[in-house]
Amino acid sequence: METIKVILDKCVGCNMCVKVCPYDAVHMVDKKAVIDEKCTICGACVDACKFDAIEIYRRVFKGQDISEFAGICVYAEHRNGHLASVVLEIIGAARALKDRLNRPISAILLGDSVRPLADELISYGVDEVWMIDDPQIGDFAEDVQTELVTKILMEKKPEIFLGGGTVMGRSLLPRVAARILTGLTADCTELSVQEDETELLKQTRPAFGGNIMATILCKNHRPQMATVRHKVLPEAEKIEGYTGEIIEMNHLPIPKPTIEVLEFVEEQIETVNLAEADYIVSGGRGLQDPKNFAVIESLAQTVGGAVGASRAAVDAGWIPYSHQVGQTGKTVNPVIYLACGISGAIQHLAGMKSSDIIIAINNDPDAPIFDVAHYGVVGDLFEVVPEIIKQSQNHS
Repeated sequence: METIKVILDKCVGCNMCVKVCPYDAVHMVDKKAVIDEKCTICGACVDACKFDAIEIYRRVFKGQDISEFAGICVYAEHRNGHLASVVLEIIGAARALKDRLNRPISAILLGDSVRPLADELISYGVDEVWMIDDPQIGDFAEDVQTELVTKILMEKKPEIFLGGGTVMGRSLLPRVAARILTGLTADCTELSVQEDETELLKQTRPAFGGNIMATILCKNHRPQMATVRHKVLPEAEKIEGYTGEIIEMNHLPIPKPTIEVLEFVEEQIETVNLAEADYIVSGGRGLQDPKNFAVIESLAQTVGGAVGASRAAVDAGWIPYSHQVGQTGKTVNPVIYLACGISGAIQHLAGMKSSDIIIAINNDPDAPIFDVAHYGVVGDLFEVVPEIIKQSQNHS
């Protein structure tokens, strides 16, 4: 945390700081510099001041005793009496981490009438459910849940805390991380463990617009926190006869909400449900023209699938964003993913590489898409796709 301060006894009113400030955040009052709320603490005024009258103060936090923290904790997001499907994916990842770290898995479960969900969590391999079942905790009570999750984490001290990269997860976990002064890696596509004595959580996600994959470590603060992209990891399977413990955290007071939810309105706009499609046919820049998406739509209709697209095709205005597959679009794992004229940028691969079968059609034999494809066709998609449609119709 940083703050900036003018040392009034040293300020001579030379006006140099006013001139160099790129944000117009410094002005003079009674020949003394005053810094207002537009300041970004860029340091330009500090460097310009010849009288050392402006200083930046940096608050340094001491490292925690990380030996006090143990275990893997999952935020159990739910809606309308059902666990969010991303929770099962996170539990699957937690079980893999448990196999490597030999640590128990816990889940934080908050809400009204959630006891049945606690039993369900245990059936998927959760060892302890830290539960508060209270009607004051609504589905959208982010402020209330932030305070409760923070208190539970500070009391229970897990070394890892995972949540879904959902609307709720992206709102809740950053607030919690800020309160307990730890790091958070958002939208991870892979979680693993550092192969040394530290056993740090390796949090991997696309960076720089999806052009590289970054692996991030949180060395000195706990818990290590991450959100996971939906549909990137496989869902956990139920474990027959698995037993766990439900721990009620009723000693924690329910804070008064500061946010009032007036109404929840279901989206009425027809959207493309790529995340649930079993068959997806996607087109990219190789289509050359937006009108050529008709070929992709025809194939998708023939196989009973949905139409996807690369970011390049969406950015070109050829197809709406709702069709975009990739790190900045939808993450999918259909039975069959057919990529037509898509080169295979990292950010696109991050959104579809977990598909059961990937088929790529591209006239460039060196296209990166072929590195992840189970089947590849090097050829003109305008010849190959119509033939696939013809053969599919003949065998239907």
